Amino acid sequence: MTGLTLGPLLFHWPRAKRRDFYARIANEAPVDCVHLGEVVCSKREPFSAPDLPEIAERLRAGGKQVVLSTLALVTSRREVQAIRESCDAGLLIEANDVSSLRALAGRPHVIGPLLNIFNEDSLAYAARNGAIRIVPPVEVTAAGLRTLLAHAGGMEVEVQVFGRQTLSVSARCYHARSHGLHKDNCRHVCEGEPDGLPVATLDGRSILAVNGTQTMSHGYVVLLREMAALAAWGVHRFRLSPQDVDMVAVARLARATLDRTIDAEAATAAVQSLIGDVPLINGYLHGREGLAWVSRSL
Repeated sequence: MTGLTLGPLLFHWPRAKRRDFYARIANEAPVDCVHLGEVVCSKREPFSAPDLPEIAERLRAGGKQVVLSTLALVTSRREVQAIRESCDAGLLIEANDVSSLRALAGRPHVIGPLLNIFNEDSLAYAARNGAIRIVPPVEVTAAGLRTLLAHAGGMEVEVQVFGRQTLSVSARCYHARSHGLHKDNCRHVCEGEPDGLPVATLDGRSILAVNGTQTMSHGYVVLLREMAALAAWGVHRFRLSPQDVDMVAVARLARATLDRTIDAEAATAAVQSLIGDVPLINGYLHGREGLAWVSRSL
């Protein structure tokens, strides 16, 4: 059966909200795999790290595989050492920065969407290094994805089918700057925007969202209509990226779509009702600009 994955929480939620979220996921969400760990900013880690063992245990008790996602910008030896220690502890790691790959060499691991696996050569390198699963970058087109699938061999391929898409990661924190603060004294203002800070053009059109050091799409990618074709091509897993909406309901709709107990069009309409006025996007997969919405399947 094709699997559903809940990606790492990219937003800085308060502790109680985060713990309640994962409790619901463990007990109610029809997902097979859950990613934990801080991807965006090392300054957030002290707020989430103490709860990780308990959350991981609860998820495993709920029948979920647990994967630890690493920072998108690994900048210190301490952070690399932390990756090695997590591997030694038996955790499956998702690498989101190329500096992680040496620490992970020869160990089973996941290649996250923030590493640029766009072609057969980079895919072959990942396989030789020990990768057992890859999540291609969000910009990969359908044609590019089919090429990767044709050369994946024994590696699983996972595609993000829901949530804001990460477009870039910076050493600077635009979220802090938008509040007149520096990164070193950010006061963790990103906690005040649990779904990201909208960024609009001069004519008032929201096209992006800022989340700490990340720049993300304003719209949510929704690929429920494309999942049947993607599964037929050989995609093994479909990733839902957590947003400040009812993610249990989103997961149920995605699972029902995969099981064909709900029509993909009806599921897409139901997702739109869950997320309100946030636009749906799917342009990259269809070879268009990312913020486009193509009203057809593959």
